[in-house]
Amino acid sequence: MSDEVLVRARNVSKEYRRGSEVVHVLGDVNVEVPRGDFVALMGPSGSGKTTLLNLIGGLDRATSGSIDVAGQRLDQMSDAVLARWRADHVGFVFQMYNLLPVLTAARNVELPLLLTKLGRADREKRIAAALALVGLADRAKHKPKELSGGQEQRVGIARAIVADPTILLCDEPTGDLDRKSGDEILDLLEALNAKHGKTILMVTHDPHAAARAKHTLHLDKGALTREAV
Repeated sequence: MSDEVLVRARNVSKEYRRGSEVVHVLGDVNVEVPRGDFVALMGPSGSGKTTLLNLIGGLDRATSGSIDVAGQRLDQMSDAVLARWRADHVGFVFQMYNLLPVLTAARNVELPLLLTKLGRADREKRIAAALALVGLADRAKHKPKELSGGQEQRVGIARAIVADPTILLCDEPTGDLDRKSGDEILDLLEALNAKHGKTILMVTHDPHAAARAKHTLHLDKGALTREAV
């Protein structure tokens, strides 16, 4: 793991308005994630875990504070620049996979590459490499309904890594899987971190999943409470 800090969040707060009510989700959160780390983010429901993940991934904006990823300040980017940065630097893995049911595994994996300038031949090479890496080279032409839940999540991970992102953000990646399938996904994430140097930030409720990470951060009521090494 590098000593370089890849993610630096400083005094980050997030609030939402519901009519006249202000809902405080995060309050003055400070986080540093070194390049090459694998961090689990834990906490009860409503603690702000997914909100923090979305802020780091540029899917949402903080109410106050600064977020720096790979030397770039997300809070200072325009919406258009932030969208371009997100496409170039972030791979997202979701609990419910978020695959398009009408597309094959290969075409689902291809989606992030459609935002790049890569030609068809180069896209196909990357798709094949990503599916091979997650163990699904023989499922490229299968649609989601023809795959198991674990296989669907592997397609989701292939889609997340196909553009070689700077960071992988995983929101409950094993939350909809049985233990065996979940362990296989965790094995894959560990390999992406250890063998391929991917920096991973994973939201999870499951201590069994969190134990696979190198570090664990705990959020409670929008505040970072402790870190377990």
